Amino acid sequence: MKHIAALQDLVTAASLDGEPSDADLDSIELEMPVIRAEVELLDAQIMTLGREANELDERRIRRARRRVLAARRELTNRAGSGAVA
Repeated sequence: MKHIAALQDLVTAASLDGEPSDADLDSIELEMPVIRAEVELLDAQIMTLGREANELDERRIRRARRRVLAARRELTNRAGSGAVA
């Protein structure tokens, strides 16, 4: 009987050092405006769960969507212009 063994090391939590690198932290910091805008949109959408959205809710959701799009556009423009390290 032949034994079958993996040719690669197992990826486990023990094999990771658990700390993000400086590059990871920089990426998170760069994307933080998009993350905040998406959380704001999610909050606006959650408020309307279980009930019909009124005009104020719809306006809040539209504004939050525009903020998400603006934040994504800004991040994309930075990446496209080479401003991202």
